[in-house]
Amino acid sequence: MLPNCVTSTDVWAVLIPIGLITVFLRWIPFVATKKLRNSTLIDYLGSTMPLGVMLMLVVYTYLGQRRAPGGLLAASIALAFTVGVHWWKRSAGLSILGGTLLYMLLVNLVF
Repeated sequence: MLPNCVTSTDVWAVLIPIGLITVFLRWIPFVATKKLRNSTLIDYLGSTMPLGVMLMLVVYTYLGQRRAPGGLLAASIALAFTVGVHWWKRSAGLSILGGTLLYMLLVNLVF
């Protein structure tokens, strides 16, 4: 049941534009991928962005660890572990998961 001041016309006047905008926003990536498929810029970004994103996450983590429990020591141990697992297994998912688990263990159980 709607409040007294809201009519069903008001509800439809809000829901229809929201629905259309949602469908449009979900449609854009599919159109963009078709048009940018052979783009050298997209190929370049695809090869460099993963490293850039990981570097930014490391910097963000270290800057946030100055006052956190365990501080830079826990983050450094977890980072070294993550790099070691990645060199050993060459699996981004395994190294990120392992480093995250080790960091959480260090922060919650050791420090």
